Amino acid sequence: MKHTGIGIRGAAVLSAALAAAALAVAAPAAAGSDPAGERRFDEVRALWVVRYALGSPAAVREMVVEAAASGFNTLLVQVRGRGDALYASSLEPRAELLAGAPWFDPLQIIVDEAHARGMAVHAWVNTHLVWGPVDPPRSPEHLVNAHPDWLAVPRSLGRQLYDRDPQDPAFLRLLIRHAQANTSGFEGLYSSPSHPQVQERVEAVWLDLAANYDLDGIHFDYVRLPSPEFDYSRGALDRFREWVRPHLPDERYAALIAASASDPYALPDALDDLWDQFRREQVSALVRRIYRSVKEICPELVVSAAVKADPQHARTYYFQSWWGWLADGILDVAVPMAYTTDPERFAGLVDVARVSAPARERVWIGVGAYKNPVDATLWQIEQARVQGVGGVVVFAYDAAASTPAQAGAPTPLQRIGRGAFGRP
Repeated sequence: MKHTGIGIRGAAVLSAALAAAALAVAAPAAAGSDPAGERRFDEVRALWVVRYALGSPAAVREMVVEAAASGFNTLLVQVRGRGDALYASSLEPRAELLAGAPWFDPLQIIVDEAHARGMAVHAWVNTHLVWGPVDPPRSPEHLVNAHPDWLAVPRSLGRQLYDRDPQDPAFLRLLIRHAQANTSGFEGLYSSPSHPQVQERVEAVWLDLAANYDLDGIHFDYVRLPSPEFDYSRGALDRFREWVRPHLPDERYAALIAASASDPYALPDALDDLWDQFRREQVSALVRRIYRSVKEICPELVVSAAVKADPQHARTYYFQSWWGWLADGILDVAVPMAYTTDPERFAGLVDVARVSAPARERVWIGVGAYKNPVDATLWQIEQARVQGVGGVVVFAYDAAASTPAQAGAPTPLQRIGRGAFGRP
């Protein structure tokens, strides 16, 4: 449901936005009605919609019409793609793909069009991935330009950047060049999970969305680090130094602090298990913080997260303990991205996810339609059903709605609708 009385959109500063959001109260529903409840489904049939499908009002409306006609009942719409906004925001700059077009609000159009068709809408928020491996954003207000000290740093650059002023243009250039040279390993620039202002910004984005749109849910993505090679930023290393103090005897701590004077990696290298624990806790702390804040003002909002499908790999390599988030009650739904062409592996990932979830409705399986022919996608959807999960989320609209090679033939999206959801 949409809530009133916050006015985050007009807040002058971030702290004011957060303070205002904390005071919000739920707008009362009409007697006997529960619009959000009417958009809860025994089987979630969801579609991830990447931001590139939101370039014009016509494209947005076409997407909703095609998704509805294909039998999907839930849209997960990417409204924070790279530290920017595809909705009305005063916190972050408007997405560059919308530059030059007359102003419109993609998210509001989707909410209106989808709800009119009985479909649920979840705002998809990329958490720590804040820019691609390309030139810096054009907007000076983008966090990459305005706050380069908020960015996660790879180990290979951490010593070099430790004493460099983040406002020095060379600081950002080095991070971008590293991202460009490692595109096979990760997607671009990430924000630092342990940075207090990063946590405040992401929380403010969620509260802004929860307060100002009639959403059915908000969806985490990239709520993780890109690999164990991150975060060797000075801020993270300094925060680890404070965090680890209660875990060590005085003499050992003093010795490691002395060693840190000549090597900023002295503590993480000597305390690799605690270093990993620290990084995991920072990722989990943001999920917990946002879940509790959002539920205070919108208890009915579904909080979900796209997660790495193998729980152990997610924990050790990406610092993403998503099964713990479910168990601790700080995540409503996990969406393991079971992207594979191997039927046996897919079934195994679904099984692990189902066992990890406290209840079937708390796991939806991410199906990588972009990797598979339609018949294989249909098999995976049916397999997820057989194994007993709460639904599926197909990735993604832009690939599935592509024009077929043969004129007049159905699109992959239409074929999925016919084969999986009984559409005509």
